[in-house]
Amino acid sequence: MSDHQLRTRTPAGPAPGPRTPGPRAAAAFRAAAPALAVYAGARALGLLAFWAAASAAGKDPLGPLSGRWDSVWYQRIAENGYRYTVTLPDGSVHSDLAFFPLLPALERSLSEVTPLTLGGAGLLVAWTAGLLAAWGIYAVGAHLRGRRTGVVLAALWGVYPTAFVQSMAYTETLFTALAAWALYAALRGRWIVAGALCVLAGLTRPTAAALIAALAITAAVTLVREYRDERRAGPVLRRNARMIAGVALAPLGWLAYVVFVAVREGSPFAYFEVQAQWGNNIDGGRALAAFIAGLPWPAALGLCAALGLLGWLVVLCVRQRQPLPVLVYAITIVVISLIGAGYFGSRPRLMMPAFPLLLPPAVALLRLRTTGRTAAALAVLACASAAYGAWTLLGSGPP
Repeated sequence: MSDHQLRTRTPAGPAPGPRTPGPRAAAAFRAAAPALAVYAGARALGLLAFWAAASAAGKDPLGPLSGRWDSVWYQRIAENGYRYTVTLPDGSVHSDLAFFPLLPALERSLSEVTPLTLGGAGLLVAWTAGLLAAWGIYAVGAHLRGRRTGVVLAALWGVYPTAFVQSMAYTETLFTALAAWALYAALRGRWIVAGALCVLAGLTRPTAAALIAALAITAAVTLVREYRDERRAGPVLRRNARMIAGVALAPLGWLAYVVFVAVREGSPFAYFEVQAQWGNNIDGGRALAAFIAGLPWPAALGLCAALGLLGWLVVLCVRQRQPLPVLVYAITIVVISLIGAGYFGSRPRLMMPAFPLLLPPAVALLRLRTTGRTAAALAVLACASAAYGAWTLLGSGPP
């Protein structure tokens, strides 16, 4: 018997049974626990700072989190379905059809089976989804660069400048959780799971288009590369059948809602017309350029510097050779956020799901000489994020 056979031979006895998902899930949770703890700590600090500021100002701390801005629209849909419109003084009509249905459906379901109000249900969904998002972000970071990077990556997402939105009854945390786990599934070759999560993401936010594009482009590149090597389509398609099925599944959630709006309004382009009424149409960046041109020159220079930093982060992501689905997803989120005609103040929030942009800073933080310095840097960022969140939430908004 060869040495290799001696090393790999297993003792005689009953064959091991199939591995159950329970132990694997428990092990994955234990591995992610540091990331979840750091993320939860950052968000708890943000909530504490906001509660203190709101109490000092004599305001209700829960009001801005679940009872203002988009949260009200989601709760109205949860309570009454899609039927509400409002006409603004300039004549534009804002319809609740601009808001996707998954969050209202979850709010209604939770409020029916628990004592929670719709606003409380929305906060429970957002806070739970925030933890799931941090876990998914950790999983992607750990898969790409190791566990320590995954922990710092999740922490950086929790101290993002507009991370206060993660504590609101908004859709960003729910979407990011679905996107992060879909990307992780794609990186692990679990394409059906990735496609199914993409369906749910497509029922959550319009930016699911970035996730759909990430999966589709990755699959197309894979198929072209393998066909170029083999010159036979049959084996390539059979070998990648699950990937093709996952990609075909991915856009169904987004498409289903677009078709629903089209049938509801009696126009094939009704969804895009509704978004245009809200000012969310794609204008190629003209609104952004006009906004910058209208600023005083110091503010314009500062904004241009911030956009330059954003571009540099994209370059660093490319230099890191991030996997194609991760890279395409992040870049597409950024592009969609910048070329829309919507309110400028919302754009940092819209880019928040692009967590792969934080991978270069995460790697840089881990290059500090000691763990203490990394922790100190994250603590400073957490305090700054908490202060900015309290200031913004107590302002006129919307975030």
